Amino acid sequence: MDKPQIIAHVQKSLNYTLFDSKWIPCSAKFVVLGCHARQTGAFQIYEISHGDVKLLHETEKSKAFKCGTFGASSLQQRNFATGDFEGKIMIWDLEKTEVPIYSVKGHDEIINCIDGVGGLGIGEGAPEIVTGSRDGTVKVWDPRQKDEPVAKMEPAEGETKRDCWAVAFGHAYNKADRVVAAGYDNGDIKMFDLRNMSLRWEKNISNGICGLEFDRKDINMNKLVATTLESKFHVFDMRTQHPQKGFAYCTEKAHKSTIWGVRHLPQNRDLFMTLGGNGSCNLWKYEYPANRSKEDKDGVSEGVPGSVQLLQNAMIGTQPIASLDWSPDKTGLAVCTGFDQTLRVLIVTKLNQY
Repeated sequence: MDKPQIIAHVQKSLNYTLFDSKWIPCSAKFVVLGCHARQTGAFQIYEISHGDVKLLHETEKSKAFKCGTFGASSLQQRNFATGDFEGKIMIWDLEKTEVPIYSVKGHDEIINCIDGVGGLGIGEGAPEIVTGSRDGTVKVWDPRQKDEPVAKMEPAEGETKRDCWAVAFGHAYNKADRVVAAGYDNGDIKMFDLRNMSLRWEKNISNGICGLEFDRKDINMNKLVATTLESKFHVFDMRTQHPQKGFAYCTEKAHKSTIWGVRHLPQNRDLFMTLGGNGSCNLWKYEYPANRSKEDKDGVSEGVPGSVQLLQNAMIGTQPIASLDWSPDKTGLAVCTGFDQTLRVLIVTKLNQY
């Protein structure tokens, strides 16, 4: 019993398909996004109270929501950015959800993934939102600038468009530096340097990339986790880039199914949860090697991969776990959604021991 336990504290069945859930910073509330059977967008706000969740607010929009983030909002405003099935990016004031405070038709097809940076008092630099879509493009938006993206990554003329399934910001440790990692359905990971507006690194790991996350957005790049189809995930050590070999990484098999996503614990960057297509959640700890880099035969530095240790696994549903979000304020509290149309609040114990 010394290991952390994953406890389903609250389970609530809902009448729509749930795609994403996010804690509202500095509160006991969270937002849930999804799609009603009539293909309209579900947008609900819940609060945890007395061991249960209470619905505070709900609204229905014309198009289904796929993903959302608070990452580009200030802690005072706590505005919520969403991506929908029509390719629209919208930013909402949660007090007044009738009309978005920002709206742009960003993509030709569904927005699969979204991430934000520069808000919530995390990292430096301008607030920015990145979106990845089935139309093959990845676009970076500044909410203060209407209509046009500040950066756009798309296939070159004649190249096949690949469905972008995952995006993540990282390396935002000063006002100028910032990267975006994007994962595609063919197993490509591409990392774009937003300071130099160039492709910094790319790698194919042969299975579609379902989830990507840097362990921290606001530090010099440290680790990047990529989760894929066919039950594998990869942890890249991002500190040392070799000119030919790129970044060192370790690979682990888990869940016996697609790994839908990964979420690092905000209070400890070396602990992370992976989300299984079989309804399971696995909690991992990353172990660093004795030396994180070594010199190859030509005297060029290359990274040394670490290893991962499974701390706990729990079957919490019967269908894929599509989203999970750790509370930034209370260690071990998490909200997650599954394709069994169930919203769950999880408590993970003993995390302060790692």
